[in-house]
Amino acid sequence: MKPLVPLAATVISAEVEEEAEAEDYEKMAKELNDSPLEIMDKALEKFGNDIAIAFSGAEDVALLEYARLTGRPFRVFSLDTGRLNPETYQLFDAVEKHYGIRIEYMLPDADEVQALVRNKGLFSFYEDGHQECCRIRKGRPLRRSLKGLRAWITGQRKDQSPGTRSEIPVVQVDPTFEGLVGGAGSLVKWNPVANVDGKDIWSFLRTMNVPVNSLHSQGYISIGCEPCTRAVLPGQHEREGKCVNGNGNGAVHANGAIHANGTAVADIFDTKDIVSLSRPGIKNLLKLGNRRNPWLVVLYAPWCHFCQAMEGSYVELAEKLASSGVKVAKFRADGEQKSFAQKGCSLAASPQYSSSLDILHS
Repeated sequence: MKPLVPLAATVISAEVEEEAEAEDYEKMAKELNDSPLEIMDKALEKFGNDIAIAFSGAEDVALLEYARLTGRPFRVFSLDTGRLNPETYQLFDAVEKHYGIRIEYMLPDADEVQALVRNKGLFSFYEDGHQECCRIRKGRPLRRSLKGLRAWITGQRKDQSPGTRSEIPVVQVDPTFEGLVGGAGSLVKWNPVANVDGKDIWSFLRTMNVPVNSLHSQGYISIGCEPCTRAVLPGQHEREGKCVNGNGNGAVHANGAIHANGTAVADIFDTKDIVSLSRPGIKNLLKLGNRRNPWLVVLYAPWCHFCQAMEGSYVELAEKLASSGVKVAKFRADGEQKSFAQKGCSLAASPQYSSSLDILHS
């Protein structure tokens, strides 16, 4: 890749040029509509081989699919911190095969990592707010990656963090990092899905049937390094799964439980109108041939996105049926109970761990 060195004769004023560039992209951001495909196409057309997609191993795969749909060649880079989940590395391999590409991995400096671990241990980030570890494993490698580019493409969305990302434009002069030429204003940042809701991203991924990180089906939404990422609790924002504390968990609800992978999760369908069934309890219920009252039982996993989505309507239904004679109950069918639920309760399995409603009546 040849660096772009502007001729002295063309450089009138760095400040004037930077201001004009910023104004151009601000105007472009207003003119472009919210179509991720159109924004992606414009970015790839304008910068060609000097632009790359930042891929984290999470739902950024949507960016790769939009790039593929443009029909233009595209580059992809990722930061391999050395502390990613096995599922993330598996996704990297699946993505490379699916799109016929090679991801450009940027690794941290080996000497810096060695010095950090020797001096502070493997988990110092739990004690110092993650700053030094993130700087060595992510910050500096990212800067090195971007110094070889004139522009980059991210998967940032406004709904990811309303407090800090609510003003993300679809294209801007990068306010933080430097690009190939160096200096302020030397890198352009494209955010094709800035105005897209997370649920729409997932509808797109399912429709296009592309590879996704298997951690998503375990309640993980925002995925980073393995020690610092956990599944989110019902009602929590997706970014709350990042940078967990030293005990391996984020905040735990008063009615918390532990998932099979060690993740703390809060229980759902928590109301006096819903009976919690144990395994012996549901076995006894299934054996009853003549029940005095009909039963409505939900088989669920508290970390499952689909179960979480149906919580409100199920609780509301339970409250309405409270005086009707219909008994409403729940049975947690994940972990050690999953096999029993699949065989004994006819629980359908799917990549997202499908939940099912089973009406038991006389």
